[in-house]
Amino acid sequence: MCPVCNGKACGNTIPGPGAKGVGDVAIRNYDKWKEVRVNMDVIGEIGEPSTETELFGYKLALPLLAGPVGAVKMHYGDRYTDEEYNQRLIKGCIDSKIVALTGDGTDPLVMESACQVIKSVSGHGIPTVKPWDINTLKEKIALVKASGAKAFAMDIDAAGLPFLKGRIPPAGRKTVDQLKEIVDLAGLPFIVKGIMTPDSALRAVSAGASAIVVSNHGGRVLDQCPSTCEVLEEIVQAVEGKCKVLVDGGLRDGLDIFKAIAMGADAVLMARPFVNAIYQNESEGVLMLVERLTGELKDAMTMCGASDIKEIKRSMVRF
Repeated sequence: MCPVCNGKACGNTIPGPGAKGVGDVAIRNYDKWKEVRVNMDVIGEIGEPSTETELFGYKLALPLLAGPVGAVKMHYGDRYTDEEYNQRLIKGCIDSKIVALTGDGTDPLVMESACQVIKSVSGHGIPTVKPWDINTLKEKIALVKASGAKAFAMDIDAAGLPFLKGRIPPAGRKTVDQLKEIVDLAGLPFIVKGIMTPDSALRAVSAGASAIVVSNHGGRVLDQCPSTCEVLEEIVQAVEGKCKVLVDGGLRDGLDIFKAIAMGADAVLMARPFVNAIYQNESEGVLMLVERLTGELKDAMTMCGASDIKEIKRSMVRF
């Protein structure tokens, strides 16, 4: 494994999902979080910090979800099938008291196996679908409902993935009306992943999204995007609390989680760190990762004066 997962070694190549163009967006995602600094303030009394929060009916040990990963054999090697990866991911997340989003792919078995694993643990997981045509989505949403999940997501920015271009079933952009139809079909809290502008966020809200994920798909779908860190605050301000706001892209440690919460996010997603953890040490790797992130987040809260997640505020970070 790279000492730092910052996109510089892999660039736009395999192993890993790669990136469009020169691959600078994945690098920018990581670098911009490191430009945000935390304001130390150790005067005043606080107790042992609590990192617990709740999202979509799931009680979380910290404001963190494992991001969706699909087609692991294509992206990361032959060690695991998607079902084997999801089994390890979801077990590790349950043991760590967080929740995982599972992935989708051109092979129907990717989504089918993910929903089967979620069903086997009484719905403790959030299935993620690609922006397929409506007939395919109806089949996928039936799987989501059968899984018992409390919410589901769509990585709508996957419309820009090269391997989805010209495929059958088709996948692509969605209108507000199309998103409304998806929300009505599912009858579950709907998370729209792939929001990078305030206008896009407001359209997702008008379609009935319960949450959005500020995400550029790790730099894999459009070259020369801004980082998620750069656009997070303006998107938070635009939605004005009308939906939950999550963010991913280049977040790697507990300090990054602290920064995102201070800038208005309700929680963060991390994907690549969980891949690395599972390929290194299976479900135990997830436990080790979450334990490290929790410790780092608690330390930042202690040193900046926040005793719980709601007390983390904008004045605790600076650019």
